[in-house]
Amino acid sequence: MEITELPTPVFCGVDWAEDHHDIALVDAGGQQLAKVRISDDAAGFAQLMALLAEHGDSEDIPVPVAIETSRGLLVSCLRATGRAVFAINPLAVARYRDRHSVARKKSDAVDAAALANILRTDMAAHRPLPADSELVQAIAVLARAQQDAVWARGQAHNKLRSQLREFYPAILDAFAQHKHGLCSREARSILAAAPTPASAAKLTRRRLQSLLKQAGRIRGIQAEAERLHEIFKRDYLHQLPQVEAALGHQTSALLRQLNTACENADQLEEAVTQAFEEHPDAPVIRSFPGLAALTGARVLAEIGDDRTRFATAGSLKAYAGSAPVTRASGKSCKVMSRKVKNQRLAAVGYVWAFNSLTRSPGARAHYDRRRAAGDRHVAAQRNLFNRFISMLFHCLQTGHAYSEAIAFPQAPA
Repeated sequence: MEITELPTPVFCGVDWAEDHHDIALVDAGGQQLAKVRISDDAAGFAQLMALLAEHGDSEDIPVPVAIETSRGLLVSCLRATGRAVFAINPLAVARYRDRHSVARKKSDAVDAAALANILRTDMAAHRPLPADSELVQAIAVLARAQQDAVWARGQAHNKLRSQLREFYPAILDAFAQHKHGLCSREARSILAAAPTPASAAKLTRRRLQSLLKQAGRIRGIQAEAERLHEIFKRDYLHQLPQVEAALGHQTSALLRQLNTACENADQLEEAVTQAFEEHPDAPVIRSFPGLAALTGARVLAEIGDDRTRFATAGSLKAYAGSAPVTRASGKSCKVMSRKVKNQRLAAVGYVWAFNSLTRSPGARAHYDRRRAAGDRHVAAQRNLFNRFISMLFHCLQTGHAYSEAIAFPQAPA
């Protein structure tokens, strides 16, 4: 009987840089098979593929690759080949490097070999990058960019508001009760026409009506113009004339930054919601109370559509940061909130749980029970998010929509 020898496993480590990458291949016994430096272009990637094929790489048994990043063209091309790509934390690589040398020597070639040996010894302890669809990867790009634009808009708004408090309290009083404050189109339109309190006091009622129409207001224009005219005519403290003019120029510069941030956030929101509606998981995600198109897109962007990425609901809850962490030693036992988590998913989870309080009677009752048990507001919100994440995992696995009766069954009297 002829015995077919199985190919010896080969592991690849890539120490990436801006213009070149160091490659190392090791076998199951730790013997280094190859060491080469490739360029960061198509020719370098072709050289890497040829090197892997020379050492047994094939479609049936692709060589796994370890690298210290999860982004970039090289990672994208490696994932497109269908192989397992492991993004290893640089701190973990440093700890593995110390296992083989006490002299603390370091080089790109040494790091590449350390990455390959990580897969050789502890591949089961690390997770490969998920095999998400192309649409989900596009949604992730748009959702994260939109979230960054929202954060940039908040920073630009705070800078402008801090500036206006120095010399322009009238504009703050005028839009103190507005839903969007200084980010509203009306506030930005008036501030662009009158960047100083002296110029705002000269605005006529007709001019204010014209600015409100330009900002897109349809109803109550005359009454709003009368209210703004009365506020701008009030007596306020003023800076010296030349100082006020200089502050006005600075305000115009900050206003341009806010306008750009608001426009970026709006355009990206439209793009991400449109892409989200095309995904087959969108109806399931949107069926949950508290999740709309934008927040649903953020959730989908972070969890992806690879059903094998999370083995259990507990894994997903730990990834989202909603599951608590227990630290027990001897007689000491502490249960704390999880610090290492996906910060973007945790941020949208808080909004999700907060919005659900007015849309789901079961969610409201669950939150009230946690508050009555002694939880603070944030802890109760996190506990509610933890429950929603578990439900979402089940619904995505089975393809079922959210059901209030199943999610929060009525307890018997």
